[in-house]
Amino acid sequence: MYIGNKNLNTIGTDVYLSENVDYVSDAHYLPFKSKSFDGVWIQAVLEHVLDPQQVVAEIYRVLKDDGYVYAETPFMQQVHEGAYDFTRFTLMGHRYLFKSFQQIKMGGNKGAGVALSWSIKYFFWALFRSKLIGTILSIPFTIILRFLDKFVSEDSLYDSSSGVYFLGKKTKIILTKTDLITLYKGSQ
Repeated sequence: MYIGNKNLNTIGTDVYLSENVDYVSDAHYLPFKSKSFDGVWIQAVLEHVLDPQQVVAEIYRVLKDDGYVYAETPFMQQVHEGAYDFTRFTLMGHRYLFKSFQQIKMGGNKGAGVALSWSIKYFFWALFRSKLIGTILSIPFTIILRFLDKFVSEDSLYDSSSGVYFLGKKTKIILTKTDLITLYKGSQ
């Protein structure tokens, strides 16, 4: 697959077959040899697996030494994919999930306004028992709240982001619980 760099070779995996999927597989048991990849990008997956720690261990296994991982996972979002939605992570919980990786960057993506707009939409869905009516009624709130998100402090994303991300490098050093706590920059 070509995604902007002719020298970049990508392989897509998912539990569903689609045009971007090369291997249909369970992320708990990746069908690749150890140390096969320079990088892994996992987006909106960890909330849908039963054992996120095992999936992260598989990512670690298939990455070459000094390989990179980028992960995005919801925090303050409602259930999506129904029965196949299991877990949410705070920014700190998500960082600790990737404790075997050196942190390059981590943070919240989308602020409290986006999280609140999700809640309003789902409230209207529940109230009117209609996704269409709920979506239409939530549009003005979504526009206003997403605009206001541009003015919130970056530190607020530790406590109220819609999702979290982590960019890291495979290492043999494991983040301790004590070191984890020092990373918190929120308002609590």
